[in-house]
Amino acid sequence: MRPFGFFSLGTVKPQNMIDSDDPENADATEAIDNLEPGQTIGYQRKTHTLFIEPETIGKTVDFKTTFGNDQPVELEVGSGKALFLRNAAKERPNHNFYGIEIVRKYAFHGADRVKNLGLTNVKIMPGDALGFLKKVPDRNIVTVHLYYPDPWWKRKHHKRRVFTTEFVRDVQRVLVDLGQFLIVTDVADYFEHVQLLMTEFPEFERQPVPESHEPVHDLDYLTNFERKFRQEGRPIYRVAYLRKARLENGL
Repeated sequence: MRPFGFFSLGTVKPQNMIDSDDPENADATEAIDNLEPGQTIGYQRKTHTLFIEPETIGKTVDFKTTFGNDQPVELEVGSGKALFLRNAAKERPNHNFYGIEIVRKYAFHGADRVKNLGLTNVKIMPGDALGFLKKVPDRNIVTVHLYYPDPWWKRKHHKRRVFTTEFVRDVQRVLVDLGQFLIVTDVADYFEHVQLLMTEFPEFERQPVPESHEPVHDLDYLTNFERKFRQEGRPIYRVAYLRKARLENGL
């Protein structure tokens, strides 16, 4: 295996289609800075045949109904323009891939690209990953992918980071025994934050990180961010964890 983010309904008013996941876009940064917890950037609502809208899920996620089969499910939190989903779904057609993306515009672009490839084992939810995980039954996901999460640079915004104790607690619950939790970031202090927080969870065992490969074409990268960062020569930090088998008491 190669080595290896929310939409609330309410009233949505059309806005300029800013590139909100571009860290160099000042308008996007301001828009995100002004978000309240649980809010998302309000774009003109545009849906897609591959979308799973948050309000349609109900109280419990049913992956078998969602995909129409019982293949193993891999979850990507913060799927962006779906480069990882496209490549992984092609490589592992016997797995289902569920992506969650905070920015509806990018969720749509990603879904469109997946559809153009004729892939049938991918679904994308333009919504809140934390709220979604609460609806996933125990032991339902084989791998959770978290690649280049928003570092929320300002200290006052650190509370918005997806990688929290609550998030990891839900990840360990929804993963199957011996499931994988794969994390990649280009931010050194975020990487330190991840490693420190993970020491609070004895349910996880750190694993050797698979070696990265040299890309053979322009789409042969983990994500669009990775392509940009590697081409710029930035250091990339990777870590992998195994969800230990549960004991008799289920922990």
